[in-house]
Amino acid sequence: MVPYYRFAAETNIHTDAGRLVTQLIDRPVEETRAKGFMATTNEKRGFEWRADQAATITWVQALDGGDPKKAVPFRDELLELKAPFKREPRALVKTQNRLQQVHWGNATMAVVDDIWYDSRNTKSYAFNPTDPGKGVVTLFDRNLQDEYSDPGKFATTRNALNQSVLALDQGQGYLFGKGFSDAGQFPFVDTINLRLGTTQRLYQSAYTDRVERLLSAIDLTTGDLLVSIESPSSYPNYYLRNIRSPSLTPVTNFKNPYAALANTQKTLMTYERDDGLSLSGTLYLPETYQLGSDERLPLLLWAYPVEYKDAKSAGQTTSNPNAFTYPYYGSPIFWVTRGFAVLDDAAFPIVGEGEAEPNDSFRRQLVANAAAAINALDQRGIIDPARVAVGGHSYGAFMVANLLSHSNLFAAGIARSGAYNRTLTPFGFQREQRSYWDAPEVYYDMSPFMHADKMKTPLLLIHGEADNNSGTYPMQSERYFNALKGLGAPARLVILPKESHGYRAQESILHMLWEQDEWLQQHLMQP
Repeated sequence: MVPYYRFAAETNIHTDAGRLVTQLIDRPVEETRAKGFMATTNEKRGFEWRADQAATITWVQALDGGDPKKAVPFRDELLELKAPFKREPRALVKTQNRLQQVHWGNATMAVVDDIWYDSRNTKSYAFNPTDPGKGVVTLFDRNLQDEYSDPGKFATTRNALNQSVLALDQGQGYLFGKGFSDAGQFPFVDTINLRLGTTQRLYQSAYTDRVERLLSAIDLTTGDLLVSIESPSSYPNYYLRNIRSPSLTPVTNFKNPYAALANTQKTLMTYERDDGLSLSGTLYLPETYQLGSDERLPLLLWAYPVEYKDAKSAGQTTSNPNAFTYPYYGSPIFWVTRGFAVLDDAAFPIVGEGEAEPNDSFRRQLVANAAAAINALDQRGIIDPARVAVGGHSYGAFMVANLLSHSNLFAAGIARSGAYNRTLTPFGFQREQRSYWDAPEVYYDMSPFMHADKMKTPLLLIHGEADNNSGTYPMQSERYFNALKGLGAPARLVILPKESHGYRAQESILHMLWEQDEWLQQHLMQP
């Protein structure tokens, strides 16, 4: 009836010889819980040892009873208890949102992150764990989906206890940022004054034809980092980068193991939805294709919907065309070698601003996203709009079934490991917090199963026989397929033995690729 993390459980401290020192909690089964993604238990949770102190346990306690509907000034509190674990716990810091993570530094400096999904807000606070009364400094207060304003992740180092802690230098920390912007991606290193919250840029990658990834700090006082550098045809290799002097020392020299894709044409394509929202996707074209020619290619569009609460964040570009072209088992990139144009990671934002929830207009926005991508490629003379297929995995498969049911944009679809009847996930799904009883019309409208009579486009369904993902049990594909066949729809169902939500066996992957290729050849390449 409940997920394992709500089972009855004990949390105890033992000596290394197994002797019980103290019991921290004997928690009963949590059969009921308040609704919403920000709901949590009212019991102690999140037990962790302090990384900067020996024999000091910490945990989180909800201050709102675990109910996100309650109006309180603070949601959570962080507490600690030192060995020999006999005294009362000591309060360290309170957070306005739900506490997410603690970054321990030293006896006088730590940082805590919180999150509130409903408003997509996240905050970071610096505090003094030895003297919490000195006050808390709010370092960041931002939209967690706003990639352009992301300050980055704190750099860490190993302390004398061999634990990962904040890399600190006289009250300063360091931030490694991905560096996404309208101009492209330029990863950076900043220093941050943890007492004031001010930052200063130490280094920013200047590459416009490749990607530099800042992996870890070796010694930030001297400026030494471990980085990787790659391009669409150059396999990622490791380097030692000194950000205080212009030096770059190779560590590895891996060759490209995917030579067949080395000369694939790869660009970041940007375009607009009919409501003006900016969209993007990574476009792959065969190496022999000539832009500007009269040749029109079949298109395979691959995507995954993402919900947003503001259009500004939804319109940001977080793909980098300079990244290495790396195929994997579920990738659509293989079909560029079969003469297809492939639009991978096509932006499919679902936006609900203000009081509106994103899924209130899910179907309309889904079709608008697809139409924008197809129209943009058609207007550029690249694709044949009559030969377009759409594919997706998991929630992407759910997207595919909806697109084929509610538009005439596609000649075929591929849906892997998806869910198609939302009444089978009645207590929420993906990023939908409302239950079926809160919003039955949303569950009905979004369920392809409820609209199986509208399906006229060939659909290939693939599912792992042992899928244990709670939202995508194999029954989802089986029941949907039965409905489609009963209504005379052109559908095929493939069940992969022993596979779960993702596929691993060589036999499964090769068969999946063969099924997809046969489907695309049959419905997009044959006259």
